[in-house]
Amino acid sequence: MGIATAVDDAAKLATSRTGHGRRRVVGLLAVVAALLLACALSLAVGTQNVSLSTVWQAVTDYTDTGDQWIVHDMRIPRTVLGIVVGIALGLSGALIQGITRNPLADTQILGINSGAGLFVVAAIAFLGLRSMWSQIWCAFLGALFAMTLVYLIGMTGRTMVTPVRMLLAGVAVGAVMEGVSFSIRLRNPRAFDSMRYWDAGALDGRSLSVVAVVTPLIVLGALACLYVSRGLNAIALGDDLAVAMGVNVVRARVVGLVAVALLAGAATAAAGPIGFVGLMVPHAVRWFTGPDWRWICAYCVFAAPALLLAADVLGRVVVKPGELPAGIVTAFVGAPVLIWLVRRRNAAAL
Repeated sequence: MGIATAVDDAAKLATSRTGHGRRRVVGLLAVVAALLLACALSLAVGTQNVSLSTVWQAVTDYTDTGDQWIVHDMRIPRTVLGIVVGIALGLSGALIQGITRNPLADTQILGINSGAGLFVVAAIAFLGLRSMWSQIWCAFLGALFAMTLVYLIGMTGRTMVTPVRMLLAGVAVGAVMEGVSFSIRLRNPRAFDSMRYWDAGALDGRSLSVVAVVTPLIVLGALACLYVSRGLNAIALGDDLAVAMGVNVVRARVVGLVAVALLAGAATAAAGPIGFVGLMVPHAVRWFTGPDWRWICAYCVFAAPALLLAADVLGRVVVKPGELPAGIVTAFVGAPVLIWLVRRRNAAAL
């Protein structure tokens, strides 16, 4: 009662002061429309373009013809996977930024994706685990291990982690884990062949069975995000004020970090390490949402998959008849965004 009432009152006060109510609704409709457009492009555009009428027929009245087969068997699984993975990346990015009060936080930058990838590579190379379920749980454990390690390294004595210290710790941990992972792959041909294309972060080549495996875990992580987001508005004001408002800060952080590991681990196991989506989207949607983390998380559910699908479509177009993996495209776009955020004087206040 105390936590919900205090946070709800704070959110309502912020809304009345900034006048974001109408903008939030209009912006959410625009983001949903952008996601629908990205889905249509993902189904229609590629090495062989397909008309929207053929796409519609493949969805509603499938016959095993050339173009309809491309849409039904190749692009629908790819698009659905992009939606699910995009949701996981967006929510994990928003959660880790809100929990740590670090505007530069992202699962790729902080080495969380690298930890997930390392554990998956080790499971394939040393244990021979190739099922999607085993890889997902290994990725979850790796993400949780990397995140805990970054948090511990970023702490000095008993002081809280600062954004810059956590960023440096994440880069260091990520580099070490990437190096270890690469060494294992070089010495183990089986692991190298399995991870070669996955390591770039790509949506193609996966079936709907992969989506069926990762979706329950991502839904669980999203529910945990919904629970934690109610307290992020108070945590943004500082731990002392959050405690005074009735928020259990320790519990919120623990649940949130486990949710981040679950979301990032599932996304990494399904599509490989795709970075910068969780960094860019929470910052982009703040223009509509303001500082209310509940709205930021809601926007990320639609904006992050729209961005990921757009990156995937762009990767199909720029090097026709070949393709660039979506992870490479998001890196090209996300790296300048990271530089811009670092250079901003008021980045720490975001």
